[in-house]
Amino acid sequence: MSRKYFGTDGIRGRVGLFPINPEFCLRLGWAVGRVFAKKGSAHIIIGKDTRISGYMLESVLESGLVSAGANVSIIGPMPTPAIAYLTRTLHADAGVVISASHNPYYDNGIKFFDGAGNKLADEIELEIEAELAQKMVCVDSERLGKASRLTDAAGRYIEFCKATVPRGFSLRGMRIVLDCAHGATYHVAPRVFEELGADVIVTGAEPNGFNINDGCGSTHPQTLQAKVCELRADLGIAFDGDGDRVFLVDSTGRLLDGDELIYIIAAHRQQKGQLQGGVAGTVMSNFGLEKALNQLDIPFCRTNVGDRYVTEALLNRGWQLGGEASGHVLCLDLASTGDAIVAALQVLLAVTDSGLPIHELLDGMRKLPQVMVNVEVPDPRAVAECEPLGKAIVEKEQTLASRGRILVRASGTEPLLRVMVEGDDPEEVREIANELAYVAQNFC
Repeated sequence: MSRKYFGTDGIRGRVGLFPINPEFCLRLGWAVGRVFAKKGSAHIIIGKDTRISGYMLESVLESGLVSAGANVSIIGPMPTPAIAYLTRTLHADAGVVISASHNPYYDNGIKFFDGAGNKLADEIELEIEAELAQKMVCVDSERLGKASRLTDAAGRYIEFCKATVPRGFSLRGMRIVLDCAHGATYHVAPRVFEELGADVIVTGAEPNGFNINDGCGSTHPQTLQAKVCELRADLGIAFDGDGDRVFLVDSTGRLLDGDELIYIIAAHRQQKGQLQGGVAGTVMSNFGLEKALNQLDIPFCRTNVGDRYVTEALLNRGWQLGGEASGHVLCLDLASTGDAIVAALQVLLAVTDSGLPIHELLDGMRKLPQVMVNVEVPDPRAVAECEPLGKAIVEKEQTLASRGRILVRASGTEPLLRVMVEGDDPEEVREIANELAYVAQNFC
């Protein structure tokens, strides 16, 4: 069965428009409470990022859950992976995250974790959607859930992050610039790196409800790149709004994306004899990553875009490491979902163990020039399948032959068609991407 409301990462949209409005989210909370409280009382954790709309959505979700008989713990602004961790360690039945990740403040979304801190299985999402089709009925007063605030959530999560590196690991003598994107990491990430000994300079840590991801964070790393060079820092770390994506910047201002971070972690773990199996990427992962891992005899597989698909591939193969160029990095031996702080610490562990600057850890990997053009269209899925675009793609693939590849797909989170072209010649790659974007916008 196809899902009506759930996308690849929960339910997301423009605030005030269906489904991200108070009426639907009240019913959503009730439906989730019904599903998880069927066998008696249920405990649900709710966290959020720093968007102004989070207050509104938090209150209606709480009301819906309580009206279905579920008990609720509210933890306020916290990174998405922190919700997954707390759901698991507090033995809650489910976790709810109110966030639209890297999107602007006027978008928001609702995503869920099960009791193990994993994304919900398809069958549970379908069960929730089935409840949404029913008439909303409040349980009797004696069965109403209770709501309380969890006050020590930040401290619990900070200790968890520090525990993902070996005892004795230290960042003393290292100057690090953190860009928290005015998002959910603003009050926890600086403490993690400071308590591990780093000299930390923090930017993007003054959220006002409207400035999340606005000209900062992993979606706008130019600010961090300039800051690292200006302050002569050893490196910079950029998070996205909900703390599940990360980019790094080396001392020269060079940006390192998710593919490069995955390579550093994989090579380090292999050298230490700690790499279990291979690495999972997506269809968007740079071909240079695949070639570099092959040189190290590390198996590599590709999945559809989305960290849930990478997670599935890792679990099916018994592997632990994977992710996306966009900065989702999965270390399943440490966390059940992509965790930006944990991933950054794993890269820094490779730096401290080797004693080498971060750029030297990338000597074995050369990324192919890759151009991504985002085309705003009303129906990205329909445009992706239109005949003129299909013909143009076939023609350009013949031009590239074995020197590159083309991927055109509809975004799972925004009304965008993503046109990606990869090859040896950067000018040719850019030209092909622009031509395909023109066809998509004007002939489909």
